[in-house]
Amino acid sequence: MYQRLFHKPLKKNYSFFLFGPRGTGKTSWLKAHVPNGFYIDLLDQSTYFDLLKAPYKIAEMIPEGFDDWIIIDEVQKVPDLLNEVHRMIENQKYKFVLTGSSARTLKRKGVNLLAGRALYERMFPLTAIELGKDFSLNRSVKYGHLPTLYSQKVEAEKYLKSYVHIYLREEVMQEGVIRNVGGFARFLEVASFSQGSILNISEVAREAQIERKTVEEYFQITEDLLLATRLPVFTKRAKRKLVAQQKFYFFDVGVYRALRPMGPFDRPEEAEGPALESLVFQEIQAINHYYSLDYEIFFWRTAAKEEVDFVLYGTRGLIGIEVKRSKTINKSDLKGLKAFQSDYSIAKLYIFYGGKKRLYFDKIEAIPFEEALTSLPQLLQSI
Repeated sequence: MYQRLFHKPLKKNYSFFLFGPRGTGKTSWLKAHVPNGFYIDLLDQSTYFDLLKAPYKIAEMIPEGFDDWIIIDEVQKVPDLLNEVHRMIENQKYKFVLTGSSARTLKRKGVNLLAGRALYERMFPLTAIELGKDFSLNRSVKYGHLPTLYSQKVEAEKYLKSYVHIYLREEVMQEGVIRNVGGFARFLEVASFSQGSILNISEVAREAQIERKTVEEYFQITEDLLLATRLPVFTKRAKRKLVAQQKFYFFDVGVYRALRPMGPFDRPEEAEGPALESLVFQEIQAINHYYSLDYEIFFWRTAAKEEVDFVLYGTRGLIGIEVKRSKTINKSDLKGLKAFQSDYSIAKLYIFYGGKKRLYFDKIEAIPFEEALTSLPQLLQSI
């Protein structure tokens, strides 16, 4: 098992939610770090139905005098359990880890989210730092970073296709809001063409042959289930006319590649460009959360098509990051960062590229991909 960067909640000895898409390693992490915990698995049908009928029976399942962590897996399946958890935290001083692949059901039903008595944590796919010597940029861009691909001997393409079928389609359908299975499957495929791009919901609806309102709901569902992110444009103290649309990313490169159809008329670079950008984005998200950097993440694009792929804004400062596949840096590659620098002189600017050496263009630093991803915590903290 890889040493995960996620570690802080246990040290605080405070109950917490642990959310993340299926397959990101939540249960494996808990079994390694909480070996003596008491597990209540809501994927077990017998346990699920017992607690669904009578949530208060959870108290009868816990051994008398138990003082280690109590883990409830997939807590969103029985939202009413949270009232009992709240009571036991208050009255019996139990400490809980509440895992889930979605907070959508909990939010939609307006249930008790423990009134601040539990922290909110996220688990992401593996990072380049966690993979260490096993990190390969070529493999990462093709298959992504879901832990099973690295910890078990599985055929990557088959596993990802299975993941897409089981964990994306069925997980979403279990939320009880999807009735048109074929329509949602078409939506996922068409949405993959928007990876790392400006999102045009009307175009996705037209290509998927689904009503625009339904497509908007589908995008919201994938986001609520932590399967995707819509990235807003950075507009603070804007000096130029900016686009209004968001950018879209599935949470893992491998999942995106499994959804993205490729045929004889599709050039490899059409998928690889967004894949590289997606890899950088999922790494930024993970490092930002695990290191408590508290950046808000945006992109920046003007009406004149000057663009910076990622903008990080927070109390630590302002960072702009551009992603380029090429092994060399041309003047045109710096256009977006230069424009951003002109408007935001305080920004720290990077371009991650496919070359082998660090290069400097005035105040813009170009860093090879492998080096950039394995040193990302330092880059994001060196404001």
